[in-house]
Amino acid sequence: MEMVVYFPGGARVDAQFGPYTVRTDQPPMGGGEGSAPTPFAVFLASLATCAGIYVLGFCRQRGLPTDGIRIIQRDRRNPMTGMVEEIEMEIQVPPEFPQKYYDALVRSAEQCAVKKHMEQPPRALQDSKHSSRLRHHPPATGGKKSSTSPLCRGVSHPCGRVLTSFPLTNPCT
Repeated sequence: MEMVVYFPGGARVDAQFGPYTVRTDQPPMGGGEGSAPTPFAVFLASLATCAGIYVLGFCRQRGLPTDGIRIIQRDRRNPMTGMVEEIEMEIQVPPEFPQKYYDALVRSAEQCAVKKHMEQPPRALQDSKHSSRLRHHPPATGGKKSSTSPLCRGVSHPCGRVLTSFPLTNPCT
């Protein structure tokens, strides 16, 4: 896929691919107008909506209604660096959602392609006609997968009962 990034004015940076345009901006305190989410907010939203499409597909395959199902995503940041250290998703289901599907519903959300790419990041290449090609590689792990791979924890039910959720931790830490 090819994506073209352009600068429509102010602190806006938009990306065009196929028939779509993803618009981004910075908040006023960052020099923008706050007319669109920041690029990082779009990134975080892609993780939650990706999990959501897997939850939707799971429910559709089984003829289960999605009314009342919500995914709540929270991030925890390092107070020193401001970097996100953990992302947690909580899948909330209505009381009538069949309990026998709780674990499977979480497993379906864990199939999210964005999450899988965070766990095994691709190499990012940047090229400019005025500079040499830059290559960024993920930190060396000695060929081993990170031991901080996400694990299921819990998701809440409107009545307060915990079902299942999963934190997403940075595999590079």
